[in-house]
Amino acid sequence: MAATTRGSGGSGGGAEAPRAAVFDVDGTLVDTNHLHVVTWWEAFRQAGHQVATHDIHRAVGLGSGDLVARLLGEERAGAEAEEIGDAHTVLYAQYFERLSAFREASRLLRTLAGDGWRIVLATSAEGPELSALRAAIDADDVIEATASAGDVERGKPAPEPVERALELVGASARRSVFFGDTVWDMRAGSGAGVRCVALLCGGIPRQDLEKAGADAVYDDPAHLLASLAESPLA
Repeated sequence: MAATTRGSGGSGGGAEAPRAAVFDVDGTLVDTNHLHVVTWWEAFRQAGHQVATHDIHRAVGLGSGDLVARLLGEERAGAEAEEIGDAHTVLYAQYFERLSAFREASRLLRTLAGDGWRIVLATSAEGPELSALRAAIDADDVIEATASAGDVERGKPAPEPVERALELVGASARRSVFFGDTVWDMRAGSGAGVRCVALLCGGIPRQDLEKAGADAVYDDPAHLLASLAESPLA
């Protein structure tokens, strides 16, 4: 799926590049991580593999192929990766119409956009899944671009998704911030040279996120919104 953009934006004739607020989606803006855990667990079970939900949770945020390889090993994953990934897609799709954003997620994006930040999504989701996530967020009027899995050769923790998101809106890495909920997000953002803000609502421990590169940690979008004056976005 090609990257999507909403207008050229910009702040006129200023000398500095625009600043971007780049957001991961699953577990950061939309409450999906535990749905992913359950549906991945079932997909593995259908393929004859018993994988602990704890291990699946730690792998959520990786692309489908990378997630299967991490949990089964490169050799065992091999030919089964696509089959297991397809099963997960079908199982997870049953929740599309019921996905819900975390409290104040939409207001957070609108507040930042009103402050001059260019809002970009960086996600492995594509097609109907991405559409369902954006519907849950309900902030399409301020989301300027989306960098999804089909736009890059390597997904998180490689920096490419974040770098592509910045390219889409012409933003400078040194003036931008990336928001995520997994260690893969923090590594991707750090690799792209942006400041990283972690949210705990995806279920990953604070110490793991800080070790992976988080410059600041907040409970969820509502906590971040209430703390903007003292945050890396101030």
